[in-house]
Amino acid sequence: MRRHLWLLGLGLGLILTAGAVAHAGTVHGTVKNGTSGKPGAGVEVILIQLQGGMQPVANSKTDAKGQFSFDNPSLGAQPMLIRAVFHGVNFHQPVPPGKSEIEIEVFDPTQDAKTITIPTHVVIVQPNGSNLIVGEEYSVRNNSNPKLAYFRADGNFNFAVPATAKLQQAAAWGPSGMPVVQATIDKTKNHYAIAFAFRPGESGVRYSYELPYAGNTATLKLPTVYPGAKLLVLAAPSVQVSGEGLEPGGQEQGLNIYGRDSLPANSEFAVNVSGTAPLQNGRGDSDAGSGSQEQGGGVVAGPVTVQQIPGRLDVLKWPLIAGFVGLFALGAILLARKPVVAVAGGAPFDAAHGLPRKPKKTNSSKKVAVASSAPALADVDAAVGASLDSLKDQIFRLELRKQAGTISEEEYAQERARAEKVLRDLVRG
Repeated sequence: MRRHLWLLGLGLGLILTAGAVAHAGTVHGTVKNGTSGKPGAGVEVILIQLQGGMQPVANSKTDAKGQFSFDNPSLGAQPMLIRAVFHGVNFHQPVPPGKSEIEIEVFDPTQDAKTITIPTHVVIVQPNGSNLIVGEEYSVRNNSNPKLAYFRADGNFNFAVPATAKLQQAAAWGPSGMPVVQATIDKTKNHYAIAFAFRPGESGVRYSYELPYAGNTATLKLPTVYPGAKLLVLAAPSVQVSGEGLEPGGQEQGLNIYGRDSLPANSEFAVNVSGTAPLQNGRGDSDAGSGSQEQGGGVVAGPVTVQQIPGRLDVLKWPLIAGFVGLFALGAILLARKPVVAVAGGAPFDAAHGLPRKPKKTNSSKKVAVASSAPALADVDAAVGASLDSLKDQIFRLELRKQAGTISEEEYAQERARAEKVLRDLVRG
């Protein structure tokens, strides 16, 4: 499993070294043309603040070597974004807290639609009173050679929603995994498009909408635009899903999975949905299907076929975790405001719980061999990395439970507060 860039930047860049804090406020970057392999000279670069909306706070241009730098007090204290504008196309690269060196790849643009393929189409359905909330996500693959970015200013990713649906929001992300909200282009008759540069590698598009759910039942007519994508439909165990060719694929993260092979383009696929959001028990879990998941372990029993579904929920993990960028920024802010002192032989680290253990009392008259008591840096790296991965998975499960309606708002707030406390303890430890 890939390590999440935000967690690595926070955990290893800020927690383990005081040097990262020294660079807070400055970032040095290089723009490289991924098509030609040459430096991106004279490219406009813009520093964007994410908190409070995408706010440009500084701009510059690269020199002959493709290099640039930004000085801003928010750098190192909160997540930022750098946009490189190349041939009129925007390429984004996140700047996580603790990161002081950035490389941005730009590519020559192409308008050839054959540059991309759509291997997976994921649909999540969630009852919400008299409405049904639907999220659709497409994985997008660009294997162009030579490497090119697929882009059209008038819209290069097209999608459609059911006739009775009300579109809420659309977002897209590139290989860096950071979603960026996209302005939708109305193509009439519930057809829309976004203009996003799909770089070589794996990207994705996600949008959500609401439609009426009278009598706790609805037929979701999914318009298909791209051929060849494997369809996955996800729903809570208390929601019944059926459709022509849809086969149960087991359960993961508390959600039932239904799959079907590729659908033809420019067609409509009907998915029958019925049932309500799951009831909550005292723990905030759903009574339906709660026995299929070990408590706190995140291990879900189910057929082996779940593991054979391409992509599964991995395509959803990065957009969900990206919503917690503000949580991770909290650790950076704490470090930025508090001096960091490197002390040999620090408090032992409990990787299993993500918390530093309290040191045992020692006799002040007894000499301690610092060399033998200080943990090796590699051991500290491994312990912190394991704890951050555990925290990442906890947050992912928490967001899925909220989306599936298997946790109350009160329980969600409590669990999120616990996650924030663990993060603070990690930073302070």
